[in-house]
Amino acid sequence: MPILALSGISKRFGTHVALDRVSLTIETGEVVAIIGRSGSGKTTLLRCINGLEVPDSGDILFDGCVMERSRAGLRALRREIGIVFQSFNLFPHLTVERNITLGLTEAKGLSLPEARERAREVLRQVDLEDKITAAPLRLSGGQQQRVAIARSLAMQPRLMLFDEITSALDPELVGEVINVLEQLATDGMTMILVTHEMGFARVAADTVVFMHQGQIWEKGPPSRLFTAPATAELASFIDAILPVSPDVTRPVS
Repeated sequence: MPILALSGISKRFGTHVALDRVSLTIETGEVVAIIGRSGSGKTTLLRCINGLEVPDSGDILFDGCVMERSRAGLRALRREIGIVFQSFNLFPHLTVERNITLGLTEAKGLSLPEARERAREVLRQVDLEDKITAAPLRLSGGQQQRVAIARSLAMQPRLMLFDEITSALDPELVGEVINVLEQLATDGMTMILVTHEMGFARVAADTVVFMHQGQIWEKGPPSRLFTAPATAELASFIDAILPVSPDVTRPVS
């Protein structure tokens, strides 16, 4: 049974169709990179999965159960599905440690000593244990994003969603965040990433999903999508973001 199954998900904002009958399954341990131009529906899809947006139609099943839209149901879901955004959303008046332990003590009911121990564990994962007492504003953008990842990991989710988490970073800071994502992939974390980091998608993703006009236009292993796109839309997207390579074939228009 897939850990996540989307069936016919549609979402409108006024007259704009953000998602148009999207269906997708994610297996446990799978790393899925979602690519596409701005406005293609990528972020809306993540927000629907996490319950931040309610689809107009279609079904979302997590671990075989239909997603509940009640407040209690969404709270329970978000303990299982973590999400990290491009904005760090850290509390600037709290230490790194308290940013992580707050959700553990308030939402998970852990004692403060237990929460502190878990904070150390996840900070160790992102190589920031030495910053545990620091204020977020004294950290670089890359470090703040790694703290945001650690905070989500501390909740021990079964599925992690990442929405363009490197897009707000200076180029020299992107690598440290990508290293964390690569390690999570190696450790078997189930992940869905909306990303423009094509290098990561090509190397670490099991599946690449190309979205266009609110639909899944192409889906498959990166070895195929990046070297032999089946549609002119994906070929055009790849041409715009990657250097032309002689081993890439293009569909006949």
